[in-house]
Amino acid sequence: MPSSRDYPRALRVNEVLRQVVAEELERLADADERLRLITVTSVDTSADLRTATVYVGSLDEPAAIALEERRGQVQRTVGRQVRLKRTPKLAFMADPAVSAGARVDEILRRLDRERAARDER
Repeated sequence: MPSSRDYPRALRVNEVLRQVVAEELERLADADERLRLITVTSVDTSADLRTATVYVGSLDEPAAIALEERRGQVQRTVGRQVRLKRTPKLAFMADPAVSAGARVDEILRRLDRERAARDER
């Protein structure tokens, strides 16, 4: 199945969805502290725009539960603010790029500590 990256319209829809979802989650965070540290990094819609995966910076269990509880509310907001034939069904996932970046950062720190320990000898 083709990715949304193959379609310019889908790329524009992804960015609009990212903005709308991020703003709604920020508003919901005022009432639900589990959503306070959620950062929407990107959105990837399917080619037919029926589903959209919302990638967030980190996703611990309480945040995942809160996102699932509020998914319908966020979808309704998307439906009101974004003019599409159908409102895409949202799914929330941790952004793999963020966790990969954190792993690289930890490796670099470890190497730096090892180099400093070697230099002290």
